[in-house]
Amino acid sequence: MMGSCVLLFVLAWSLVRLWSVPVAVGMCVVAMVIPPIAAVVANRRGPDERWWDETGDPTSDEWWRELDRRDDHRDQH
Repeated sequence: MMGSCVLLFVLAWSLVRLWSVPVAVGMCVVAMVIPPIAAVVANRRGPDERWWDETGDPTSDEWWRELDRRDDHRDQH
């Protein structure tokens, strides 16, 4: 994705600006929006990940394992 950002910037200001500066500016705006979107997508967590419980507390981990066992048991019936 970063390669596409660099390519958009380079093309915008080396070639496209010769024909249309507003289009070149638009290309740069698009290139500017790509990195934050890429960061959000890359840092997205799966539905089963416990991102709120990253303390490493053994008591908490055991509690979550017990809940998982109950959910698995309930899903089987």
